[in-house]
Amino acid sequence: MSRFIDKLNQVSRAVPQSMGFRPAQLASEKPKILLIASLIQASADSLADYMVGADAGLLRIPRLSSGAKILREMSQTVPDIPWGGWLRNIDQGGIKQMAKAGCDFVVFPAAITPLALLQNGEMGKILEVESSLSEGLLRAVNELPIDAVLIAGEQGSEYFLTWHHLMLFQRFADLLTKPLLASIPANVTANELQVLWEVGVDGAVMEVGAGQSPDKLKELRQLIDKLAFPLQRKREKTEVLLPHISREVSIATEEE
Repeated sequence: MSRFIDKLNQVSRAVPQSMGFRPAQLASEKPKILLIASLIQASADSLADYMVGADAGLLRIPRLSSGAKILREMSQTVPDIPWGGWLRNIDQGGIKQMAKAGCDFVVFPAAITPLALLQNGEMGKILEVESSLSEGLLRAVNELPIDAVLIAGEQGSEYFLTWHHLMLFQRFADLLTKPLLASIPANVTANELQVLWEVGVDGAVMEVGAGQSPDKLKELRQLIDKLAFPLQRKREKTEVLLPHISREVSIATEEE
């Protein structure tokens, strides 16, 4: 079973502390939004410095022939966190290579991924979907044999979070029963991450690597650890309302 998916499920399914005589939950055990570091460059140079504070590492893999080898090197350099592959061109044989390389989970686009991927049950499966996906297809995602959903988002130095992003994240969180991941910019603040958590985002994917400070993720983790992430969030699942028929049967009285 995927280490990252286990942790993601613990975060997503967290519930408020129940009343009673059970021991109070420690502050350090309270779930907080997860940080997933997506590598811009596949290089082991100073990799450990860039990954400090990450809950998981994610490597973009355009070619499986070389991607599996690089992923193995990354996981050996930083073995304390689970590593995943962000796939593009894949086939059944390639997925087996990823599993042998120690891949913990895979992120794959819905439109171009063959169903052969589902034959491998060793890795976690995160479905990448477009933000324009219709409500009907979003509901259908809940029935698929996947573990989480990633909203495909823009990246780059000019990317920043807007109120439109917040509306999209809230819409996805309301319609999905799967844990939700979203791409975030490198200049994101701890307060913005807290807002994303409150609307239902369980994990944030941020690019790290060339052109960025190696301490960026570490500093953000330190800020997050100082924040209070509420257990009660605004993630309200939309349910289908069915007509209710009362079981009580009215008995007509006979007229004398």
